[in-house]
Amino acid sequence: MDHWILILGTVLAAIGSVWGMVSVHRGTRSLWTIVWMLAVFVCQLVFLGFRGKEHGTCPLTDHGEILVFLSWALTLFYLLVGSTYRISLLGVFTAPVVTVFQSIALIPGVLDENPQKFTNGSFWHEIHSSTAVLAYGGFALAAVAAVMFLVLDKQLKEHHLKSGLFRNLPPVRELLVSMERLLQIAGTLLTLGIIAGFLMPHDHKALGHLLAAVAVWSGYGFLLGLKLVRGLTGRKLSLSVVIMFILSLGVFAFV
Repeated sequence: MDHWILILGTVLAAIGSVWGMVSVHRGTRSLWTIVWMLAVFVCQLVFLGFRGKEHGTCPLTDHGEILVFLSWALTLFYLLVGSTYRISLLGVFTAPVVTVFQSIALIPGVLDENPQKFTNGSFWHEIHSSTAVLAYGGFALAAVAAVMFLVLDKQLKEHHLKSGLFRNLPPVRELLVSMERLLQIAGTLLTLGIIAGFLMPHDHKALGHLLAAVAVWSGYGFLLGLKLVRGLTGRKLSLSVVIMFILSLGVFAFV
């Protein structure tokens, strides 16, 4: 049952991607992308609810669940930030990422076919895992906003000012403000996750994951500190955010 719900959510995300791209190509904005993503969000919640009930703990026990949880966090941040900053086009860039993550989760063997019940879960371990992955959702959306900025910057330089994408992209300032805000929120969540990680019981596997999370936190902290102290151009900041997110995905090798 949970697999079919995930399949439905992935199909809806794919439809949202195509619908958004068609709307942009026509030079129009469509609220339907938000509608599709809301439906995806509901499917993700139902799927995670089923898996959480089967495990008796936070559904972050295999790589498939982590990818779905990350997709849920990404969708959540999009729904919050997109409406706050009126960046509805963010969904056109977000939906394909969600589609890819959930499609990978659906590959046979990535999701555990027979979820096991856990009876020795740790409160701090669950806080650590959930806040850390939620933080990655924020970092992922910051990377999406960074890609949007780079696309806008390239179109400006190449004088493609009449394209449908250019007319629908939000102002540069809105993208930069939302990107920095997302980094700050995600950094705060990751800080909470790391604190919980130090409080939970550790084995060698958990210790490796915790050290990797600290490395990611340090990298983003350095980037934000550099932006605050020395300043970074929008292009340099955006490139750094995209590169940092790609590198930070390596943390899942420690899960």
